[in-house]
Amino acid sequence: MKTSRVSLAAALAAGSVLVLSGTAFAHVGVQPIGEAAKGGYATLNFKVPNERDNASTTQLEVNFPVDQPLTSVMPQEVPGWTVNVEKTKLDKPLTVHGRQVNEVVTKVTWSGGKIGPGMFQQFPVSVGKLPENADQMVFKAIQTYDNNEVVRWIEEAKEGAAEPQTPAPVLKLTAAKGDDHHGGGKTDEAKNTEKDGGKDAGHGHGEASADHGSDTTARALGIAGIVVGLGGVAFGVASRRRSA
Repeated sequence: MKTSRVSLAAALAAGSVLVLSGTAFAHVGVQPIGEAAKGGYATLNFKVPNERDNASTTQLEVNFPVDQPLTSVMPQEVPGWTVNVEKTKLDKPLTVHGRQVNEVVTKVTWSGGKIGPGMFQQFPVSVGKLPENADQMVFKAIQTYDNNEVVRWIEEAKEGAAEPQTPAPVLKLTAAKGDDHHGGGKTDEAKNTEKDGGKDAGHGHGEASADHGSDTTARALGIAGIVVGLGGVAFGVASRRRSA
């Protein structure tokens, strides 16, 4: 009886984990390819899973925060989908790289394609400059199905509260990386390596390979010695038994 109760409890716990996992991972989300550093540029992936068993997703609308205007928004072409970019004029122009920007993208809509049941699609967008004085950005999204169902992923999570039923995609921003705001910058080590013609890097790799080879050989010899030693002990024991 006790075993049955334990099994039942374990089954319920496992079921709860599956349900919670489905809820956590089934919504529209956004993730950077690499990092999204404050004040820099990044490529974002809006991931759209199809939550329905009997309908396909045919449209995604992503709204860009007006209070955190992005002066550069360039969607990547997604085969089978048509993209529409909407812009809004700014009350106060922004100055970026020495030029004034009077309007920014506030909405990007992908339509005409299809995400079938049990499938997902990613929609990449290159954006910048990211806010310098914020830790995150919220992109409210609207997902439309071919049965005319509309799911609004627009709820913002509150600190200390449970995750909303239909949470908005949230992009976490990392610390700024100095003057390299376009991302993909080379580290000082990589720059020094290029300056030296790559010789130091090649030499270092050779030394690492040699050290690794020596270490591997030593280990092999050590193991072989142990095996031989064990064989000798076994032979000695067998000889004593025969003598006895």
